[in-house]
Amino acid sequence: MDGLKAKRRKLTDKALPNVILQNPDFAEDSKMYQSLLDMERKLDWTMTRKRVEIQDALSRNPTTTRTLRLFLSHTVSGQNWQTEGTDAPNFETGEGVPAWEFKIEGRLLELPNQRKDKTNQRKFSTFIKRMMIELDRDTNLYPEHNIVEWPQANGAQNPVLDGFTVRRTGDTPTKIRAVIYLDHYPEQYGVAPELGSILGIKEESRIGVIQALWNYIKVQGLQDKVDRRMIRADDRLRMIFGGDHMSFQKLPEIVNRYLTPPEPVVLHYEIDPSQPPPDRPQAYDVEVKTEDSALKGRMTVMLNTNKETATTLQKMDEEIALLAQSLHNSHLKRTFLQSFAKDPSQFIQVWLESQSRDLENILGSGATEGLTLRQEELRRSEFFRLPWVEEAVAVQEGLRLASKGMHTG
Repeated sequence: MDGLKAKRRKLTDKALPNVILQNPDFAEDSKMYQSLLDMERKLDWTMTRKRVEIQDALSRNPTTTRTLRLFLSHTVSGQNWQTEGTDAPNFETGEGVPAWEFKIEGRLLELPNQRKDKTNQRKFSTFIKRMMIELDRDTNLYPEHNIVEWPQANGAQNPVLDGFTVRRTGDTPTKIRAVIYLDHYPEQYGVAPELGSILGIKEESRIGVIQALWNYIKVQGLQDKVDRRMIRADDRLRMIFGGDHMSFQKLPEIVNRYLTPPEPVVLHYEIDPSQPPPDRPQAYDVEVKTEDSALKGRMTVMLNTNKETATTLQKMDEEIALLAQSLHNSHLKRTFLQSFAKDPSQFIQVWLESQSRDLENILGSGATEGLTLRQEELRRSEFFRLPWVEEAVAVQEGLRLASKGMHTG
């Protein structure tokens, strides 16, 4: 074909012909093959449904509760027990001036039975929405800088950190109060006691509170049986709704009235510069809601089909379809040879008649239409008495005489 390669048509039909399925010689094997095809269709349907469910879960960002461990520690410098009075403090340069440093650090605890991923570990400051550190010390000696506040903000001026350090001068005992507002995902809210006592929750996300209220309504059977958009209030919800009925669309508005800012994490620490700091920091564990990146990664891997696996499956499907077509062709050959072996002369006669009919059909509709006459029509005398025969003979004879006259002239 002038150097052009014809594309090979791919066979996709893996079903066996009915003549093979109905053949008693292949009944058992055909039944097994059909069972395999049915199982494959069910498996494909199940995998497609699970894939859609995973895609839906990924669109909602799966969340989990993790443990954030906080470490509180301090160091001191320039204290009397350290210098032993050898050098006088230089207040201009700051050398030898009694001082202390308070540190607050944190990290997520690793989940059990899971490999450590050091590349994607979040910094401590990303879990903090806002933090205040209050220093309880003598205001006559230290009137300023007794409250330190760190608000979360994006940009180079507020980079992510593994911890925070507060440094102050002094040699007197100091009590420290750290107030930490955690940055949960999704954002958490406190639930007012009026609604929280009904739902049995104190702190939850907005969607979580709405879902808990809806579950309570379904369990108690409070949805109106005629108008499903209306919710009937029981004795406990009557005060929340402010009436006997409430529209389903107004549930989020009702919930928002009973949401409050969440309670912060409050930690206390005491620094005594006259004593050496403890060898180990104080540790506190708090729970934080965060995105489940591990689960999200696993679900993403499940959605991404391995290219090599997909190629192998496609190749196997093509081989199965080719074998099914080959089986069909073999069955046709088998039927042909069985019929020939049973009665050769009768088979050849039937075959020739079939081929003759096919040839006549082809010639009757081809380029020689009108010039080919069927043999059985020629045998009938009525054929020559048709009205158009005389006209055709006259025309043909006239053409013959005209041609003869031109040659003689």
